[in-house]
Parts: sequence; structure tokens; C-alpha cells
Amino acid sequence: MADINQLKEKGNAALTAGRNEEAIEAYSEAIKLDDSNHVLYSNRSAAYLKAGKLEESLKDAEKTIELNSSWPKGYSRKGAALFALERYEEAFTAYNKGLEFDANNQALLQGQQQVKEALINQLLKNQPMDVDPPEQSKPAKQPSPPPAKKPAPEDENLPENKKLAKKEKDEGNAAYKKKDFATALTHYNKAIEHDPTDITFYSNIAAVYFEQKDFRKCISECEKGIEVGRENRADYKLIAKALARIANSYKKLGEYKNAKTYYEKSLSEHRTPEVKTMLSEVEKIINEEERRAFIDPAKAEEEKEKGNEYFKKGDFSTAIKHYTEAINRNPDDPKLYSNRAACYTKLAAFDLGLKDCEMCTKLDEKFIKGWIRKGKILQGMQQPSKALAAYQKALDIDPTNGEALEGYRACTMAVHSNPEEVRKKAMNDPEIQSILKDPAMRLILEQMQSDPKAVQEHLRNPEVANKIQKLLESGIIQIH
Repeated sequence: MADINQLKEKGNAALTAGRNEEAIEAYSEAIKLDDSNHVLYSNRSAAYLKAGKLEESLKDAEKTIELNSSWPKGYSRKGAALFALERYEEAFTAYNKGLEFDANNQALLQGQQQVKEALINQLLKNQPMDVDPPEQSKPAKQPSPPPAKKPAPEDENLPENKKLAKKEKDEGNAAYKKKDFATALTHYNKAIEHDPTDITFYSNIAAVYFEQKDFRKCISECEKGIEVGRENRADYKLIAKALARIANSYKKLGEYKNAKTYYEKSLSEHRTPEVKTMLSEVEKIINEEERRAFIDPAKAEEEKEKGNEYFKKGDFSTAIKHYTEAINRNPDDPKLYSNRAACYTKLAAFDLGLKDCEMCTKLDEKFIKGWIRKGKILQGMQQPSKALAAYQKALDIDPTNGEALEGYRACTMAVHSNPEEVRKKAMNDPEIQSILKDPAMRLILEQMQSDPKAVQEHLRNPEVANKIQKLLESGIIQIH
């Protein structure tokens, strides 16, 4: 049992320090030694939540309740996981169930309040840069009310320094909304002088710097605010908001990896759709930057030559590796896809070869070798009607090309020698089946039979034209 306690304490220390994965690992090792300990599952649920692994957090919370159904913290864990998953009604139910066992449990009561706030969150979106986050004890604000001159009833019991701080903050917010940033900063700094323990004052100063495009100062103020917030046990939503603002600043500075890190930190504190969307946007930018940084046409040419050498030797698998590396280095060169398609054809991997040919012709519709390779692969797949269309594309580019002419003649003979067999094979094609099952396409085909001129009207619709072309290529329909 000593080992279990050591592992639990190790996990607790890691979780407190923000090393969530380390905490998860420690709790998991402890659970292996005692899988009936509800506290271990509860702790790991908290670690999973901090790490953004919400489904795992929920699963552990449910296991906690299964092992000890009268322990309020289990329901608190479950409510927190459901809240992060934005399953608000279920979260409310979980918190409510926990309160049956401890009606005064602060974590459960706070959880219920957070659920209520989430449901009215849309009403609070009019606030610029989230200045002055709503206090839990206040009802939802009406849009843009003028600042109250008299203190609200709930302010009467505040200590004098907090009253003065709030007054300065309110005046700062009023100046902020007028874009009088110098005045806003003066009031927010005075608010800190009266009460240096409130994270919102630092966050509001950061908002001003963000509006002024002084993103480094914005980051610095957010960091101060987070430190103050953690020392004074601020609501984790306020911590998350400050972390997201740091991420936004790094994004504006073009430091996308730093932005990604802080969006992830924000989500580990509190998940919101807006931050998840911004994280996705930054990840796309990072991926695109990495892709562009990797592109090197000269290196691609070297790899292509190596691929050509192995192709000549008949070592098609090794050739594919070099052509693949060449494509990674220069993904917009159609010749590279064409060369790799030739290797796939030699290895009878027709589906992969066909995919490369389609990419090749997409990059350059006039690249005749791509169409010819596509025709040969489709012949190998015994789809002469589709191969015929590919060879026709090649002949449109060069009517005298020998390979295209030979392929076209062979496919024409195959189609006309056994049209019923061609049609039968086409009917087994999932893509063709999907087109024929489409109610709209069935109506169009029936109309085309009764009124052949109608085809011209339908061909003006690119989507319909594409489907009709596929039916023509497969031999299912003919237009005379």
C-alpha cells in the first residue's frame, strides 16, 4: 500500500505543477496496484480533464461513482467532464445528484452555477475583448447598460479597498468602450493599487494593449494576471481567458507554435468552442508552414533520379520510396505522380496507381502521359469504357500519339465486342451504383430518354455533368 500512496502523491505533485501527462501516468500505475480505489480514479479524472482528454476524464469519473456512489467528489468530477464536453444538461444533473449527498458542497454548487452561466453566455458576447467578466453572483446583463452611479446592493458588503478597485475598474471599462485607452489604463492601474489580488484588472490592461497592438505587453500583463490568479485561486475560466489572450497575441505576432501551446493550455483550464476553433486555425497554419519549409525542388529532382534508377533495375518498391520522397519535396510536379503510378502499375497496385494518375492530371490537364497511364491502369482493371475516356483525353491533346491511339482502338474493340459484360462490370462499381440510386439522377435519366435534347440543359450543371460523364465512361448510357 505504501507504493500506492507514493504513486498517488507523485501524481498529485505533478498535477499541481501542471505536468498532466506525468500525473496520469502515476495514477495509472497506482490503479494497476489497486483498481478498486475510487480516489485514484477521481484524481486521474482530474488529470485527464486538465490534459484535455475529456472522454477519458468522464470515464474515470463514472468509475469513481461506480466504486463509491455516495462520494460527492465523484459527481463533481463527472459534472466537470460533461461541462467541458458542453453536455450542459447532463452536467447539471450530475452536480444535482452530488448535492443529494452534500447539500453544501462548494465544488458542486459552483459547478451548477457554471452550467447556468454557460446557458446565458450568448448574452455576454457583446463585451469587447471580454473586459470585465461577469461575476457569479450577478444575473445576466442587459445589452450595453450605462455604468451605475450608485453601488449595487451586492457591493455594500465589500471591503473599502475592493469598492474603490471596482469603481476604478468600472470607469476603466467605460473609457475602454469609448476607445480612450490611455484613460482606461490609468483606471485599471489604480484598481490594482487598491486590490492587487484580482486577475481581471490585469486582464483588462492586457485587453488595452491588445487593442493598441502592443502584443508583447499584452502577453506580459496576462502572465502577471495568471500568476496573481493562481495565487488567489481565481476561477479557472478567468485563467483560461488570459491564456487564450496570450495565444491570440502570439498569433498576431506570427509566432504560431507559441500560440498553439497557449490555446492548448487555455483548453486544459476551460474548453470553449471559440478557442477550439482558433487552435484548429493555428494548427492548419503551422502544418502549411512546415509543408512549405519541407519543399525543395532540387532535392525532389535528386530523389526522382534515384527513383528512375531503381525503376530501370526493376526494383519498383524502392523506386516508389524515392518517388514518394520527391513528391513530399515538390507536391505540385505532375511528373512525379506519373512516375510513381508507373511503379504501382508494375506491382499491380492499380488502385494506388489510378489515384496518382488522377492527381497528375488534376495538376496538369495537358500532361498527356498522365492520361495514357490512367488509360493503361483502367485497362488492367478491366474497365475499358473508363479507359477509353482517358485515351480520348490524351488524343484531344495529341491526336497522333501512338500509345493513345493503340489504347483507344483496343478499348473500343473491348467495349463493342461484349457491351453487356462491360455494362455488368460497371454496375458493380460503387460509384456508379451511388449515381444510379440518386433520385434526382434517376429523374434526369428518364427525362433524357423521353427528350434527348434535355441532356444539353443538364450538362450546364457541373455536378450533374460530372455524373453523366461517369455513366458515359462506364458504358451505362450513350448519347447519340
